[in-house]
Amino acid sequence: MNIPFSPPFIDQSVIDEVVHTLQSKWITTGPKVAALENEIVAMTSCKAAVCINSWTSGAILMLKWFGIKEGDEVIIPAYTYSATALAVLHCGAKPVMVDIGDDFCISPQAVYDAITPKTKAIIPVDIAGWPCDYDKLNAIITNRRILKLFVPETFEQQKLNRILLIADAAHSLGAKFDGVASAKKCDVTIFSFHAVKNITTAEGGCVCLNLPAVFDSIAEYRYLKMYTLNGQTKDAFSKLNGAGWKYDILFKGLKINMPDICAAIGLAQIRKYSSYLLPLRKQIALRYCNGFKNTSWFIQPPLIDSRRETSYHLFPLRISDITEEQRDKIIDDLTSMGVAVNVHFIPMPMLTYFKALGYRITDYPTTYKQFSCEISLPIYPQLSNEEIDFIIESVISSVQKQLTYSILPSVDLQTDKLRQVGIAS
Repeated sequence: MNIPFSPPFIDQSVIDEVVHTLQSKWITTGPKVAALENEIVAMTSCKAAVCINSWTSGAILMLKWFGIKEGDEVIIPAYTYSATALAVLHCGAKPVMVDIGDDFCISPQAVYDAITPKTKAIIPVDIAGWPCDYDKLNAIITNRRILKLFVPETFEQQKLNRILLIADAAHSLGAKFDGVASAKKCDVTIFSFHAVKNITTAEGGCVCLNLPAVFDSIAEYRYLKMYTLNGQTKDAFSKLNGAGWKYDILFKGLKINMPDICAAIGLAQIRKYSSYLLPLRKQIALRYCNGFKNTSWFIQPPLIDSRRETSYHLFPLRISDITEEQRDKIIDDLTSMGVAVNVHFIPMPMLTYFKALGYRITDYPTTYKQFSCEISLPIYPQLSNEEIDFIIESVISSVQKQLTYSILPSVDLQTDKLRQVGIAS
């Protein structure tokens, strides 16, 4: 077989929506973007949604909106894609990396311990679509001691008068927390619509606002829309429809708007997401769990509990008591059998750029532990039952091969690897 990792879902409705956009002769920001924003507001029950050209752009936008600058600190997990940290760096601030828990989510205790008077924001990451414990994080940022540490320096910071909580929800469109969209648990939630995401616009993202009542969400929406268009008072579509040709530039904005031709792809998908696409992803995840449940090495990813449910963006398989090298051999074996897999993610402290900034993986033992045994399996609506069964059989075969051929007991191999990176003594 030849099973790709994560192809986009393109059916006739997507093609029709894109063709309609082309035939309308309007392909940049316009009615399709507005329609997609409305769909996202309806899905999440957030107060407003602003589509942009990438998750990274959305994060930079909101950090700049809050006045994040040189000398400020933003707390993030060490276990995430580099964009989480790069957005902070692009604003001149310092990413303060902390460790995660066994569920891939940022450790609330580590967050609490890392807060200083320089802390202006926290960006927890919903790895694989599993929501972080936002109740604990909200309790931290409203804790009396933490509130006293906060030093507001801009108008927005004075209005909020506490640390800003921004969810890196690149993976978690459709995730639930206490029966509602997990996006409702944060001040700001930012989704990604990159090509491999549950909903795609080829490239793109969306900022969802759930700010306290002291903020006028409609006014903030309008301001952010201007911010995505260089701080310009009128967009091109408004001018086309009789708003007049004159415009002004009110501030130093960014050029990060989403075009209609991209929004059309996501618009067609999101209309069938909750009723069709998301349930199919869940079915595949449950088939994987059933297929691996009788093995001794399967660590089930967090999918659903009494309060939270994932968006089933990834199926992060973890294999107990193996080394990073064994994991890599399993990936090579699966690839040779035609099963494309991935790893989410290489921890940032293991990447050249961040090592040069002084980050060390030895400071994040749980991050390394999760990374070293993780393999992301294909999970998307187009997978057939035959393909899913083949993936399960291939994984079991590959893992058993590695466990059987290990010269040393696997637990000793793992300890030896940890010694190599300086985590175990």
